[in-house]
Amino acid sequence: MRLIKQSFERDGSGYITLFPEEPEDMWHAYNLIRPNDLLRASALRRVTTESSTGSTSSARVHITLTIRVTGLDFDPQSSQLHVSGRITEETKYTKVGQYHTLDLELQRNFTLEKDGEEGWDSVSRGIIKEACDPVKSADVWAVVMQEGVANLAVLTGARTVLRQRIEMSIPRKRGGRAGDHDKGLEKFFQTILETLLRHIDLDESKPILLASPGFTASSFQKYILDTATKTGNKPLLSQKANLVVVHSSSGHLHALNEILQSSEVLARLKDTQYARETKLMDNFMTLLRRDDGRAWYGPQEVEKAVEKGGVGRGGGVLLISNALFRAQDVVTRKRWVRLVDKVRDAEGGEVRVLSSEHESGKRLDGLGGIAAILTFPLEDLDSEEEETATNYNENANTVQI
Repeated sequence: MRLIKQSFERDGSGYITLFPEEPEDMWHAYNLIRPNDLLRASALRRVTTESSTGSTSSARVHITLTIRVTGLDFDPQSSQLHVSGRITEETKYTKVGQYHTLDLELQRNFTLEKDGEEGWDSVSRGIIKEACDPVKSADVWAVVMQEGVANLAVLTGARTVLRQRIEMSIPRKRGGRAGDHDKGLEKFFQTILETLLRHIDLDESKPILLASPGFTASSFQKYILDTATKTGNKPLLSQKANLVVVHSSSGHLHALNEILQSSEVLARLKDTQYARETKLMDNFMTLLRRDDGRAWYGPQEVEKAVEKGGVGRGGGVLLISNALFRAQDVVTRKRWVRLVDKVRDAEGGEVRVLSSEHESGKRLDGLGGIAAILTFPLEDLDSEEEETATNYNENANTVQI
């Protein structure tokens, strides 16, 4: 994403003009745009005109529209973002109040304006900083497979995207039909490799994870190198050092979670955002299993820990899912923004906003979307809430005579 222009006021209002350059930028735009924002972008709209003789004709015209956002629809597979709303500025072809859906496009500017009520808070500005960072974490490709099934996915700085799922029937090794099995497996490998080559750029040096139960992944690695040698494909052969074979319990995409906990994989991905988030979630789960009061999850429990100063300097970490900041209710969103600001600015703790499209973010979503690693143990944060509820019920049931 390229930053073209920005203007922020002290009350948090202002606008920004951005130039999306790659599909990943649409994900960042999806997390930036909120209902009631003003969005200005180019649009293609069908216009019907009537001639002096009474005949009508329709045509599509390119215009620039400004809408008050009412809803968003993001397709994670195609990285397409559709933003609907009411038109706020009249044009030659449109009237104020009409509905329109803007399809944000790559290589085309869009301008986003927020008012002072919700405004450009610290979370929104953090998204802009990450999206416009020229030194982005390298993408990682992964092929999670087992005989007959393969999932080709890409791990970016913010998402895990399934690019292609391949399913083929491979004959089993029975009696004298071992040859049929080998031919079927070779055809399976050929299809995966052809699909992989359509997606990756061989001029770039990025890790390619090959994961499977048993020896399927190592056999596929051998097939890649043998094919590169036979065909004289030097760019493909140069990827040898990037091929990382790792064990997984299955060939389905959800196995990525365990794959990324492999010490070998983490060593290869140590500089990526994905690896850092995975390690933080692993550390949190380790502390949670110890049950020593230094790991808490859930909205009320984490807020109490922050209030008691437990998520501050010296190792305190707030883990929060970006899905919480997409809340339709402004009050709810502000609740989480205030918590982030308190931990980062007032307490001096670390804040990690995890992507709900990554496996680490999905693990966090399963815990309520928020968790914390504390600098010192705090006990019974959950029982305090239960005790309050119990006292409330007892008081409610007390009858004065």
